[in-house]
Amino acid sequence: MLAEIKGLNEECGVFGIWGHENAAQITYYGLHSLQHRGQEGAGIVVAHQGMLQGHKGLGLVTEVFSNGELQALKGLAAIGHVRYSTAGGGGYENVQPLLFRSQTGSIALAHNGNLVNAMDLKLQLEEQGSIFQTTSDTEVFAHLIRRSHAPTFKEQIKEALTYVEGAFAFLLLTETALYVALDPHGFRPLSIGRLGNAYVIASETCAFDVVGATYEREVEPGELIIISAEGMRSERFAQAQSRSICSMEYIYFARPDSNVDGINIHTARKNLGKRLALEAPVEADIVTGVPDSSISVAIGYAEATGIPYELGLIKNRYVGRTFIQPSQSLREQGVKMKLSPVRGVVAGKRVVMVDDSIVRGTTSKRIVAMLREAGATEVHVRISSPPITHPCFYGIDTSTKEELIASKHTVEEIRQIIGADSLAFLSQEGLLEAIGRSPHLPLRGQCMACFTGNYPTDIHKARSLFMATK
Repeated sequence: MLAEIKGLNEECGVFGIWGHENAAQITYYGLHSLQHRGQEGAGIVVAHQGMLQGHKGLGLVTEVFSNGELQALKGLAAIGHVRYSTAGGGGYENVQPLLFRSQTGSIALAHNGNLVNAMDLKLQLEEQGSIFQTTSDTEVFAHLIRRSHAPTFKEQIKEALTYVEGAFAFLLLTETALYVALDPHGFRPLSIGRLGNAYVIASETCAFDVVGATYEREVEPGELIIISAEGMRSERFAQAQSRSICSMEYIYFARPDSNVDGINIHTARKNLGKRLALEAPVEADIVTGVPDSSISVAIGYAEATGIPYELGLIKNRYVGRTFIQPSQSLREQGVKMKLSPVRGVVAGKRVVMVDDSIVRGTTSKRIVAMLREAGATEVHVRISSPPITHPCFYGIDTSTKEELIASKHTVEEIRQIIGADSLAFLSQEGLLEAIGRSPHLPLRGQCMACFTGNYPTDIHKARSLFMATK
C-alpha cells in the first residue's frame, strides 16, 4: 500500500555508477525507479576531474532536479540517494549523499539501512572531539573513517566497518574510486550490474531495467567492493553471518518487477496470496488489493480461491505528499485523497480486502469504512504478513512497540477496531514457505524480528570497540 499513508516506511534507496560519460543522468533515472523507497529527499554526487560535486534537496527526484541542476553535474562516476527519514529525522542537512571535504580528499556517502549502535558511537566520537553537522546515523561512518590510522583509505573503510552494527548498504565515492559495502547479515538488497563497460550498483534490480543495465550478481554480506579505473575487485571486511534479508522487502518495499536475492517480487507476492487463501479462505464475491504492493497478493488469493479479482480500490497518483499533514483528521483526509473505492464494483458485494500489513490500524480502519460507504455488504480483511508485534531497528520507521496495534491487541480485537467482518494474518511458516528462499538456511535467510522479537544483532548495547582501540 501507499507508504505515505500507512505508516510503514523504509529508509532509502541507493544507486551508483562508475565509468559512464552520462553518469549523473543515468543516476537520475536509476533514482526515479527507486522513488518508492523514499520520497522525502534526493541527491546525486559526481566525480569529475579530481573533484566531487553534487546537488540534493527535499522532495521527489523530479522536483529536486527540475531547474537544470542535472546538466551541471559532469563526470564518469556518480552515486545517488532517495530518502525517507528514520534515524536522525528529516531536514535538508540529512538528505544524502552526504559530502565531506578535507585536505586529504573528499568523500560522498549514501546509506540504506540503520546503524543500531550509532548513538553510542556518536557519543564516543564527540568525547574525542568530533563535531557533527547532521543528525543522521550515516555521518557516524564518515567520522570513523577519518579517525582511522590505517595506512590506506581502503583499510580505513574496513576498520570503520568493523565498528558499525545493524543494517547498512553503503556507497562511498571518492575522486578515484567507488566503494560498496553490505553488512554481514545482508539485511538490505544490493545488486551489481553492467551498462556497457560501466559498473552499476542499485538497491533493486528494477533500476537496471530502467537504465538498460544487465544484472550481474548480488553484493554478498560482509563484502567490500572497490571499483576504479583498474576495474572491480572484491574483498571482505567481515565474515558473512547467517543471512537475514528483511522480510518486508518481499512483502512490501520492493517493486514487483525487482528480483531480491534471486526471487521475483511479483511471483513471491502471488505465492503469499495463494498461501493466505489456503490458510484463511472465506465466502465472498470479489477480491481486491490495496494498491500497490498488495495487488500481486490479491491476484494470487483470487486464483487460489476462484473468487474474481476486481479493481475495487483506485490510487490517485497525482496527489501531493499528504503524509506530512500534522493532525489525525487531515491524515485521514489524505487517505481518502490517495485511495478511492470503485462504487460500481464493490456495491452490494462481499469483499475480500487484501493488504500487506497492519501497523497502527488507522489506515485499515479508514479503508474498511470507505468500502462500506461505497456499498460493500461485507468486508473481509486478509493480511499477507504475520502480525507486526515488535519494532524494527534496521531502517523501518516503527521504532516503538507501543505504536504497533498487534503488540497490544489480539486478532479479534484488531478486527473489531478496524471494523472488518473477519480478519486473518498469514502465519510465520506460511510467509517463509511462500517466498521460497532456501530451506537450508535458518529462517530461510530472512529477518523476522518485527514478527517474533528475535533480532539478529544486539540492539541494546553497542560494543565499545572504538573506545578500546583509541
